[in-house]
Amino acid sequence: MSGPNRILAIDQGTTSTRAIVFDADGQRLATAQQELRQYYPDSGWVEHDPEEIWQAAAAVCREALGATPGGADTVAGIGITNQRETTVIWDRQTGEPIHRAIVWQDRRTADTCLSLRDAGHEAEVTARTGLLLDPYFSATKVAWLLDNVDGARRRAENGELAFGTVDSWLIWRLTGGRAHVTDATNASRTMLFNIHEQQWDPVLLNLFEVPDALLPEVRDCAADFGVASEGLDGELPIAGVAGDQQAALVGQACFEPGMVKSTYGTGCFALMNTGDRPVQSRNRLLATVGYRLDGRTTYAVEGSIFVAGAAVQWLRDAIHIIGSVEETEALARGLESNRGVYLVPAFTGLGAPYWDPHARGAIFGLTRDTGIAELVRAALESVCYQTRDLFEAMADDAGTRPAALRVDGGMVANNWLLQCLADIVDVPVERPEVIETTALGAAYLAGLRLGVYPSRDSIVRRWRCEKRLEPQLPADQRRKSIAGWEEAMRRVISSPPGHS
Repeated sequence: MSGPNRILAIDQGTTSTRAIVFDADGQRLATAQQELRQYYPDSGWVEHDPEEIWQAAAAVCREALGATPGGADTVAGIGITNQRETTVIWDRQTGEPIHRAIVWQDRRTADTCLSLRDAGHEAEVTARTGLLLDPYFSATKVAWLLDNVDGARRRAENGELAFGTVDSWLIWRLTGGRAHVTDATNASRTMLFNIHEQQWDPVLLNLFEVPDALLPEVRDCAADFGVASEGLDGELPIAGVAGDQQAALVGQACFEPGMVKSTYGTGCFALMNTGDRPVQSRNRLLATVGYRLDGRTTYAVEGSIFVAGAAVQWLRDAIHIIGSVEETEALARGLESNRGVYLVPAFTGLGAPYWDPHARGAIFGLTRDTGIAELVRAALESVCYQTRDLFEAMADDAGTRPAALRVDGGMVANNWLLQCLADIVDVPVERPEVIETTALGAAYLAGLRLGVYPSRDSIVRRWRCEKRLEPQLPADQRRKSIAGWEEAMRRVISSPPGHS
């Protein structure tokens, strides 16, 4: 295309907010980032300040645009990707949030989900949404806010309040309240959206007691989401939106059924493209919208791990046994084995395929000579074991093992981790040249809408493998290591899957 052909991607994650300007080849030109404060008001509760999210997003956008060669005039538009399921409700007149955002990791509605499950509602919820009854998703968070903030339910029913995931909140603020919208991927994570009919589901709204007046309009992932005129030095169209994991699926060019990507950030999320039909998992994985373009929906099966990079953060920030994430590779590489030490990082329960919100973390196999290196290695290995659990479930659902695993996210800069991942999952692991594929996927979606990329094929041609690691661990050692992990998992699970 002629004219501006760069894209500003806003990547609003669980622990930080970033803005990255990409050129038309998908190469990073400028980056700005701010860390995001976490609030833990009670056991298992996790909150963010929506105003802090907005202020950080505006600040990093201005910084990234200011650092872009040629300036903002070379940028065609904005793509947004975001932490999914995190729930914000705000006043339509003032734009003020009625409460802190309830983060996807939050477990406060676990008992509500259990009651609905015991009442026999899970099968219908799954049939309509592809999801399981778990506090991970937005629906019970919305209901909690309406029932625990004074006057909120009445105001919601009167149309005075708006609900959104973080993408909707940012779009509202960027457009000065002119657009209350979301995309199909974020909508599919609320547990209120029918993924077959591609619309908000009145049966689910009734079940969770969520007034439809709260809800945003749902659009394709590459669409007109409004013009960003607030917080920036100028105006730019918002043209692409996807939840972070679906954005990474696009950024990894996983456009063919059977292709798998796994993103390693705060959590770990593996998605397999399943084509134009959602797959009903036999292993308690999730069916979800992979992306929706030109009105056509591509689905994915997803496995969600709540704690991946967060385990390393815990080592650094909570128990202070490392000073930086970068130390972990050398510490793990310095050991010949894990010496029987296993860390199960169930800090906020367990995700797929266990779905146990009441499980809590534990370390097994400690001896007198266990030291920092063993704990660090156990934390990294826990990411690989959890990925293996997801991969086996996906392979069983699909009836075939994928040929490779494409990986991205901050953790994959660790080469030791990637070799361990290949050894434990027992498939080749491929790291692309650009590992910020979540932000890149949002940029690609905006670029598709704005004509920077003429087709998905043009995105496929831009994907390049920077490093491919083949499995090297002997089969007997792999089996022994996995057996130790499975025993550790049995000891932390509070009840059989589906009966937490």
